Amino acid sequence: MRKTFPFLLLALVLVLAPAPARAHVGSPDVFYDGNAGPYPVRVIVRPPVVIPGLAEITVRLRDGHRADRVTVQPVQYNTGLKGAPPPDAATPVPGAPGTWSGQLWLMVSASYSVRVRVHGPEGQGIALVPVAAVASRVLRMDRGLGLILAGLGLFLFAGAVFIVGAAVREGSLPPGDVADRPRLTRARGLTVLAALLFGVALWGGERWWDGVDAEAQENLFKPFQMHAAARLEGGRPVLALAIDDPRTQDWSPLMPDHGKLMHLFLMREPGLDAFAHLHPVAQGNDGFLAALPPLPAGTYRVYADVVHESGFPQTLVDRVRIPATSAETASAGGPAPDPDDSWRTSEPLGGAASAGPKLCLLEDGGSMLWHQEPLAAHREVTLRFEVRGPDGRPAALEPYMGMLSHAAITRDDGKVFVHLHPMGTVNMAAQQVFAKAEGAMPAMAGMSMTADTAGVVSFPYEFPRPGRYRLWVQVKSGGRVLTGVFDAEVGTE
Repeated sequence: MRKTFPFLLLALVLVLAPAPARAHVGSPDVFYDGNAGPYPVRVIVRPPVVIPGLAEITVRLRDGHRADRVTVQPVQYNTGLKGAPPPDAATPVPGAPGTWSGQLWLMVSASYSVRVRVHGPEGQGIALVPVAAVASRVLRMDRGLGLILAGLGLFLFAGAVFIVGAAVREGSLPPGDVADRPRLTRARGLTVLAALLFGVALWGGERWWDGVDAEAQENLFKPFQMHAAARLEGGRPVLALAIDDPRTQDWSPLMPDHGKLMHLFLMREPGLDAFAHLHPVAQGNDGFLAALPPLPAGTYRVYADVVHESGFPQTLVDRVRIPATSAETASAGGPAPDPDDSWRTSEPLGGAASAGPKLCLLEDGGSMLWHQEPLAAHREVTLRFEVRGPDGRPAALEPYMGMLSHAAITRDDGKVFVHLHPMGTVNMAAQQVFAKAEGAMPAMAGMSMTADTAGVVSFPYEFPRPGRYRLWVQVKSGGRVLTGVFDAEVGTE
């Protein structure tokens, strides 16, 4: 985009448009359902579009609890609580009992914890909500504003040239005298020279702007590059993953999340009719290997969630062609599958899906019911699912990798992917990093081994875009991982 010097400074504030980078794709806001001491809370963090910028924080006390005061505070990973600014007071939201709103400045790109402190009749409690903020977009100037500023810049350019000519022609004339021919000639010459000099200044400013823009583009956050390939090893089909990125040496090592260094999700295109949640084993510093279950052949989207020791999560993305895999070859030699691996095939993604109760039969003969409400982009919802056993009674749910449930959500075009838990979109490993730095371990909803209602799991979320989505909801019952599959149509606001 071509720009001129007079509005460079004004446009500079729009150059960098960071958005949080987390273990999701295209899903920017952060949701946390958990506890701040004795207070069950839902915390929503809407990160700023520029850094430095203001993050919007909403704290909602649940189950009828009330608070006298709520504060929020950003704690940067590499500075800790001692280097953090003082807490900011949140304000009650009129007409919404138990809801508080605040804003926080995030000054640099880094891994943060939003420290929420609730004061009330039951004492005080703290919740830590991890937020990773980095530059991931560049905002472009609004076309109308650009035209206005370009017009003003042209006016200032012409005015500056005219002022030079007028100063040479009439600046030293006595009142009432008229400029003679030599003075007029000199004024014209210097006017042309001034126009050339101002033009060079504009050209230099444009070159400077292009350099700043190129540097901003270069510094945008991009997840590590990953290459996935299916092959046979010891007669068993495996998926080999290689993190092929020189930036890895500048980052802290990976740390386990739910006991795994990587959570891998495979989704067959275009119908999203085959799904796998796998846990590859590390092979050296930058490689992973996962045994493939008996999946149908096809092209699969690959989403790999990892977390660094700094609490910074990434989702690595690729596509891979997987050949047909039978149960016999899947049980051949080679690397053994992880005991927590799971997969499911289903009908292809259908057309528009209306709201209302939706039932999915599970692998054990039981069922999962989604109490779906109307969905719209940028509208906070609670995704609630009821699990019943083969006998029709509420299923006894067991912990699955430290959580009561896991869910994966993607849009049909792959531009949105999120790995959800009942505690929300936050990363548990990142939360533990910040809790350890404070010498405490916060209570986390996802670690609860019982549901609020027997056989019911729920997830806080907000769909970032309208369109068709597929949801895979995973629970464990009777020692077996069960996966419910649902489709949804998300409308506009």
